[in-house]
Amino acid sequence: MRTKPILPLFLLATMLVVPITCAKPAGYNYDARVFVGTGEMWAMQKFGWTHEQAHDYLGLYAHDKLVMKWNAEWDRGNAENWNNPPYNAYETNEWNGAFPGGSGEIWHYKIKWVGGSHIDGEPSLDGGYYIWGQFEVLLDHGTVKGDAHDFLAHALPNGFGIPP
Repeated sequence: MRTKPILPLFLLATMLVVPITCAKPAGYNYDARVFVGTGEMWAMQKFGWTHEQAHDYLGLYAHDKLVMKWNAEWDRGNAENWNNPPYNAYETNEWNGAFPGGSGEIWHYKIKWVGGSHIDGEPSLDGGYYIWGQFEVLLDHGTVKGDAHDFLAHALPNGFGIPP
């Protein structure tokens, strides 16, 4: 007696349906503190720009996939215009353009609030660098078209630390 291959058919059907339902990025999900989409979607949602404006701003990175995550302290800091420290605020950004039509680059960033008034791009003592005056990039790591991994920042320690 021969049995019908139910499991392989189920798996095949799942493989055909799941990519279609997962292919549409959601953009900002403020409850989960996450953004999942493209660079272009981020610029359009954040700044209210048109496709053309977002594409002009981001250039070859416009269609790259972007995942951003942040904590509640990041939201608090933004709400208070970063005027009521201390903050244990951090975020991560992951750009992925390793697909046809993408930039060919993959980059991962870890950023945390450190306070003060730093010069953008100035190296920090622990191996990172400063941006936006009060923030440190702890990790700036990526590849271009699959070549060697580049570390533009690799602070030690590289974690976000313990809340104050």
